[in-house]
Amino acid sequence: MYWPLGAPRVYAARKISPPSATEIGQKGDQKDEEEKYSALLGLRVSRNGQYFVTITTTSLNIWQTSPVVLLVSVIRSASSLRTYGDNVDVLLRPDSSVVAVQTSLGFLVTYNITVDPSARVFQQQVHDEKATKRSSSRRLPGQDPIAGQREVLIRFRMIIKIDAGIAKALALDEELVIATEKPAAIQCIRWVTDNKTSQTSTELLSRMPWMNKKSAVVDIIHNRAMSLFVWIANDGKAYAVQRIPTGNEKSDVPKRLFRGYGFHVPEEESTFAVKASINARFSLLAVGCSNGEIHVYTARDYVGSIPLSHKLVPPVSLSTCGPISFLSYSPDGYCLFVGYANGWVLWSVYGKLGGNSFVADRSISKENNDLWLSGTLEGSWIDGGSGVLFSRYGDSRLWLLEMVRSAVTGCFGPANISRMLLHSSSTVMVYRGHDLLDLVSISADSSLWHQAQIPAAYLLEQRPIRSAVISPDGRYIAVAGRRGLAHYSINSGRWKTFDDPDVENSFVNLLRLYSREHGLNESSLIFVERLTSPIVFITPTGENSLLVYTSENDLYHYIISASDSGIQLVQVGQIGLHGIVRAPARVRAVTWYIPEHQLLDGDPSQDVVHASVLFLVDAKLVLLQPTTDGEGKLKYDMRIIASNVEYFAFIRDQGLSGKTPETPLPISAVEENGSDELRTDTALLDSLWYFNGSSIQCWPDVQDLLRSVSTENHKDLLIPVSIPVDFYPTAIALRSGVIIGIDPDLVQRRDAHFAFFRLSIRTQLFLPPLLRYYLSQHDPPSALTLAHTYHPLPYLPHALEILLHTVLDDEVDHPASPPTALLPAVLAFLATFPSYLDILVQCTRKTELRSWRTLFAHLPPPRELFEEALHRGMLKTAGGYLLILHTFEADGGGAEQCVRLLRRAAEEGDWELCKELARFLMALDGEGDRLREAMGRLGLQPGAGGGPEGGEVLRLQAPRREGKRAVGRGSEAESRRGSSGSGSAGSEVMAKAEGEDYFSARKL
Repeated sequence: MYWPLGAPRVYAARKISPPSATEIGQKGDQKDEEEKYSALLGLRVSRNGQYFVTITTTSLNIWQTSPVVLLVSVIRSASSLRTYGDNVDVLLRPDSSVVAVQTSLGFLVTYNITVDPSARVFQQQVHDEKATKRSSSRRLPGQDPIAGQREVLIRFRMIIKIDAGIAKALALDEELVIATEKPAAIQCIRWVTDNKTSQTSTELLSRMPWMNKKSAVVDIIHNRAMSLFVWIANDGKAYAVQRIPTGNEKSDVPKRLFRGYGFHVPEEESTFAVKASINARFSLLAVGCSNGEIHVYTARDYVGSIPLSHKLVPPVSLSTCGPISFLSYSPDGYCLFVGYANGWVLWSVYGKLGGNSFVADRSISKENNDLWLSGTLEGSWIDGGSGVLFSRYGDSRLWLLEMVRSAVTGCFGPANISRMLLHSSSTVMVYRGHDLLDLVSISADSSLWHQAQIPAAYLLEQRPIRSAVISPDGRYIAVAGRRGLAHYSINSGRWKTFDDPDVENSFVNLLRLYSREHGLNESSLIFVERLTSPIVFITPTGENSLLVYTSENDLYHYIISASDSGIQLVQVGQIGLHGIVRAPARVRAVTWYIPEHQLLDGDPSQDVVHASVLFLVDAKLVLLQPTTDGEGKLKYDMRIIASNVEYFAFIRDQGLSGKTPETPLPISAVEENGSDELRTDTALLDSLWYFNGSSIQCWPDVQDLLRSVSTENHKDLLIPVSIPVDFYPTAIALRSGVIIGIDPDLVQRRDAHFAFFRLSIRTQLFLPPLLRYYLSQHDPPSALTLAHTYHPLPYLPHALEILLHTVLDDEVDHPASPPTALLPAVLAFLATFPSYLDILVQCTRKTELRSWRTLFAHLPPPRELFEEALHRGMLKTAGGYLLILHTFEADGGGAEQCVRLLRRAAEEGDWELCKELARFLMALDGEGDRLREAMGRLGLQPGAGGGPEGGEVLRLQAPRREGKRAVGRGSEAESRRGSSGSGSAGSEVMAKAEGEDYFSARKL
């Protein structure tokens, strides 16, 4: 759900002159010294993302993230470097109040960071033509009169000496956690001391029963949301560790500081753990290994149940990518950025490969000095996940790579899934290919992307952008940052924001209805509903319903009621889910399914009694079905129906109105389709789709799913249809029968001095797997109904050809017994379509010869298929069967049928087909005897026959072969290909006829 976009911004602190060689006891070239002392060694970002710090060998720099601005630098003196050693790493307290610099001699040099609320480092100034003083009257709306980058003050705090040596150090809110070398131990140093407890506490690793006695910790990471550490030991193991709260130790046992469990135990040196990252949103632990792979584990609990979830394999070999330099999950957990010594890779949370730098042409990268494509050292997500900031080994620069993400990551709404809405740190993008009329394939034209810049005034006060949503009809977009919202009309291109900042900042546990025709202010407020607890999730459902799920584990059902007196929300139902959903904050999405009879004739206040509720909790799709107990009280049976779910789509929630825009883009080709209309009002309306990181999974009818999980039926869970995709799918285009997705393309050109990423639209048909599913379930009527629904699509025959091709390949590679063979059922199904003969010949010409025997074992002889095509007047299709006849018949048959087809083509004036048939006969007999005989039988001689309506004279007489010359009157390109005069027709003839090419060379 994240894609790199554009070219990165590059930042660097001013050049810092190193101490002289005599002062630090070193000699060398001055240029090499400057490079050494200016190269970045460490990078840390504060928890709120507002600041980050970097270090070089001699300096400490503090930056602001949005916009990226260097605020303050500290340069250590030569005396300090001699006494305490060079800088090697940097630690930042999560609240950014203290920064600690680790030195090469085992010291921690700490500094206090304070922000002066009144002073500014940089400040916008608007100069009047008549005055040079600062003007505030022309500032952006809502801007603070003295807005700008606040001044940051840094003061020396203290120096901490670690006698045991520092293997790794980590700064937490309350303390420093240090892994020491000799002895191997974990030492905790509190930031602030009190009289009751000691400032330091230490526990030896050898006394921890769950660790190897001779191991040492080399890396530590911590996640506050999960209260969990991951330790990496020098023996390649990784441990999930928790801090034991003070006072919880038993008096009769030695004092313990930590408890843990080894979850990554390598069996060989190539899988030794080197780096780790924690994903609190999805409860995942990612461990980077020595071979470049990433092993991802699911943290089910903290007592040892941490099984392997999946593995991520880099797209290139270890020798190409180099060792892992860092791992970092995005703040929302949907994306993993992995930095390597020679590049970087993006993966979705459950393993779909995204953008990566290894697709770059290294020679062009080197020529254009695009070093951001050739390796990383340190990195981190900033600005709420809108970009990745990283450095390179031996370089003083920072690269900020902008990311664009799906709106689903921040607002899991049905319209966000059905329409491809993306947003970055300052823009929103929506793909308007959905607005193409029926029967038109999805276009990848960049003009179909509508982009809009988010108002700078709103970004100034409320950035970063946390969520965005689009209306079902695709005409309106709303974005929200820390508070409030901004509303955008695609048709007018105008934004609306709150006039009063106090109203904008007052969104707390409220449901508000505003008039779309007026500005965002108190006067346009239509209705207000105050809730007793924070809202976790809100989504529209049906035509006029709203579901609201709160942190108190209550699901509210509202009806949007419109009357003469106005519009209001009416609560008609409520479901208490106490004891069912244990952690409301972990719920990502909620929807429900109401039976058809209740939708049409039922009382809306009784919807909660009949509704089956779907929850997406972390990555688990949970189904709650209503039942009654012995006393007649309503209860819910819970069943997990899917895991590793990145997102899901219930088509009924999206509504067909969202597929038929009021102002579609004009496509002239649609007018040729006459009255044929694509009807999807019933087919797949109740289908449920989800993406698990590798493929799209689909239940074609959710009612079948509900019946399979019902406790009364005692059936196994219905297996969904699996649709593999080689791109990241973002939307199900139901009317077009395709899955739409996005791939990032890296553009490198020698006439441009930089590389950049752009988005590419990808599509894949979902009809073939669904049709195969129905046929494998011995349900041809459902397959026919689905295919008939998409009958007006011009590429339906192509979809049926893919169905035949995939089934044929599977049965050739894995022959099935007659009772279980699927190929006969597929062929019987295809025989009901007018394009049946075309589909067969198209599939045949695209497969190897060994597959022909398997296919025609279930078909009539090729002669009969040829006769049927000829009888129907499908001349080009009949021509396709000539090659099959020639291949199957021992005497090289097909000449007689070719003569008959040649006569028929000449009668109907299809001269292009006549030309191709002449080439076919020449391929059968390089001397041209068969062609001359056929022409003689048809009475076709040079100058003897007239073209259509007395036009061009037909000239098909075959010349005598003179060496390796071309056959017939082919084009110049065809003449250059030539003919050897011998061999099979399939390997000799390379001409391409107008329309379908049934005579091209194929691999036999």
